[in-house]
Amino acid sequence: AAPRRRRARPGAMIHSLFVICSSGEVLIERHWAGVTSRAVCDFFWECVNQYSSREEVPPIITTAKYYLISVLRDDIFFLVTTTGEVPPLLAIEFLHRVFDIFQEYFGTVEETTLRENFSTVYQLLEEMMDNGYPLTTEPNVLKAMIRPPTLMGKFASMTTGRSNISDVLPDGTISSMPWRKVDVKYAQNEIYLDIVEEVDCIVDRNGQVVSCEVSGTIQANSRLSGVPDLTLTFVDPEVIDDCSFHPCVRYNRYERERVVSFVPPDGVFELMRYRVNPRQPVSAPIFCSPQLSFDHVHSQGSIALTVGQRPSSLIFPSRRGTLVVEDVEVTVPFSRAVRTANLTVGGGGGTCLYDEAAKVARWTVGKLGRDKTATLNGTIILQAGANQEESPPIQLDWRVPM
Repeated sequence: AAPRRRRARPGAMIHSLFVICSSGEVLIERHWAGVTSRAVCDFFWECVNQYSSREEVPPIITTAKYYLISVLRDDIFFLVTTTGEVPPLLAIEFLHRVFDIFQEYFGTVEETTLRENFSTVYQLLEEMMDNGYPLTTEPNVLKAMIRPPTLMGKFASMTTGRSNISDVLPDGTISSMPWRKVDVKYAQNEIYLDIVEEVDCIVDRNGQVVSCEVSGTIQANSRLSGVPDLTLTFVDPEVIDDCSFHPCVRYNRYERERVVSFVPPDGVFELMRYRVNPRQPVSAPIFCSPQLSFDHVHSQGSIALTVGQRPSSLIFPSRRGTLVVEDVEVTVPFSRAVRTANLTVGGGGGTCLYDEAAKVARWTVGKLGRDKTATLNGTIILQAGANQEESPPIQLDWRVPM
């Protein structure tokens, strides 16, 4: 008889996943298509140590056998390995989703929380991926299958021996809307939408905006009964670009009518992300005036920073009432020619911490009112005989609640 030809199974998209802490130790590993040696983690960590900052590590690193795709969240690397060509953005988005799910379950994603809940971590990874392909990544569905760890739940499992995994599939798993529970009922039907927008600007020493980018997210908290069908419209949808939506959004209708039509999941979820194309230049509601001078003869220098609120801003042109800027933080990186810095905060301007190893000063100002300015002054000691380099740009972070 002629020999039978075996049908080849499709290869896994992702072979293995590793969670690596800030010291290079592997905290979690999960394999779907054979066991990947931890030697790839050693190679990856050698590549990480070649960069001065963890944020500079490229998301894709190639070896003789594997492609290493990674993301950095809260000083923890999430790394997957694959041997074939895969959509890199899909793997990166899956890693971000893994972190978001861990944060949804454990509150904070740290080395201690992952060690304390390692069994739940492996249960989640088992459900989130099947044979190397993403399967269930919706938080509501995962919570119906695997109950989040609680103190009472741990005590009950120790006394009764029951697992936190459900014996039946959650409602809606095989429906056309797996993100929505069945028979949801509330006494009061309501939904909350929070719009969070970030402004990323490069400003020259004269306060003029060189480049600017505005991005935003819409966070929702739905408490609606039944199967609600909602529609969200925008006053000026033409300024919204590069949108990414939750799977509940009907994308075809958005392409036709520029409205967001969706059946929301139950609970908290991210409805969409977008980028804004402003019709006029954007100016921040606060300013930062730096003054930096060096005396190479005596190997010293001085620094003076002033942070205050502008009288008007194009970000909030029609806002009435007092504008309060919160969580103001200034990050001042120094060049390698600086040996140390002695900084003093004046005018009730918060606190300042100087990192001697990284040569970075972090000035936490806090809340900044309309008539309030904060100052930071100090002296700088330079390395003997060092050539002065161009000072890195100052980073200014702030938040305005609406």
